[in-house]
Amino acid sequence: MESIEALIAHIQGLSASVEDISHLHNLLKLAEESLQSVAPRLSSFLGQLDPAKHSLGYLYILEAYTSAPIAREHPSEFLVSISTFISSCLAEQIRLAPDKFVSVCKRFKDQVLLLQEPLRGIAPMRTAVQKLQSSPEHLTALHPDFLLLCLLEKSYKTGLGILKEDIFEIDQPRDFFLYCYYGGMICIGQKQFRKAMELLHNVVTAPMPTTNAIAIEAYKKYCLVSLILNGQFSTTLPKYTSSVAQRSLKNFCQPYVDLAYSYSSGKISELESCIEINKEKFESDNNLGLVKQVVSSLYKRNIQRLTQTYLTLSLQDIANTVQLNTPKEAEMHVLRMIQDGEIFATINQKDGMVSFHEDPEQYKTCEMIEHIDSSIQRIMTLSKKLSAVDELISCDPAYLAKAGRERQRFDFDDFDTVPQKFNL
Repeated sequence: MESIEALIAHIQGLSASVEDISHLHNLLKLAEESLQSVAPRLSSFLGQLDPAKHSLGYLYILEAYTSAPIAREHPSEFLVSISTFISSCLAEQIRLAPDKFVSVCKRFKDQVLLLQEPLRGIAPMRTAVQKLQSSPEHLTALHPDFLLLCLLEKSYKTGLGILKEDIFEIDQPRDFFLYCYYGGMICIGQKQFRKAMELLHNVVTAPMPTTNAIAIEAYKKYCLVSLILNGQFSTTLPKYTSSVAQRSLKNFCQPYVDLAYSYSSGKISELESCIEINKEKFESDNNLGLVKQVVSSLYKRNIQRLTQTYLTLSLQDIANTVQLNTPKEAEMHVLRMIQDGEIFATINQKDGMVSFHEDPEQYKTCEMIEHIDSSIQRIMTLSKKLSAVDELISCDPAYLAKAGRERQRFDFDDFDTVPQKFNL
């Protein structure tokens, strides 16, 4: 145990300056095996360190300690110790060993799930994400775990906060798939279908060498959200989608493709028949609630079509035309659509007539101007980032060498303009 005690002394003495931290990091790397060998007994050593001052050393000890099985009587103590460390640690130190920090945080998340107390993990994991991020645009390995906890707790608004940031840096493809999938589900929970569709679209069209389960599940929800938001779904994916996704995704999701086809008929009876046939599949996928919203959206689409033909219409006629059972049901649908801004109408309760109006928006209010300006600023920022990435790629020797080889194969007329040699 003397070597561990000596290591603790090094941690206490070498955690102040950048040079000392670098030296300490080398010592910690060399001590990894010995730390693992005494993992169950490291708890007492953690008490000798301050997580706010000795963050890097504390992280190495904590990671080794948490690698051992947790005693059944100590799960709460385990969560408290990691939660305290996450809130106290210095970001600049833990980023020197990001894999260990991620490992500790994932064990924390696993224990929270084992106890079925996702709420306990949400705030610490949000802090962990912020400390691990090099910038707000950086997607860490902890983003999906944080979103999963928000989903399980149904704390959708908390999850939305992290989804507002535009992501441009990604460490691992799987993290991106899960981030967009869980993020899409959170947006669905808040009925923010446009953002949900954007995130699910990212999963479906992302590069993938082989079909993966996340993309398949995302495709199912992507189909349903597309029907709710746009009233249609195309099985033809954009050209930049991987050939694997183009070929196989819809084959794994045939009931959903059939649902979209039934929806396109505009007939509630056809849609409900398709749902009844595939009900077990939708239930096993945990998508039946979303499927019911698809049915509701078809009623809305059919009512919206009436506004393009009629100026006034009775609730009874609306019910008959869109296949609702009673005028009262028609009234409830129309009221919800008016409240959501999906149609512009007034209902005369006395005679049961609905009068449809034009969109009153003149696009000249201060709020609308601010909204347009915000959209323009975001597009300009994105344009600058794309230009920077394009410039970076165009100067990358590996890219230039590959581009030169490809051009030699396919573009003989311009061959002379391709550099023959590169100083790599």
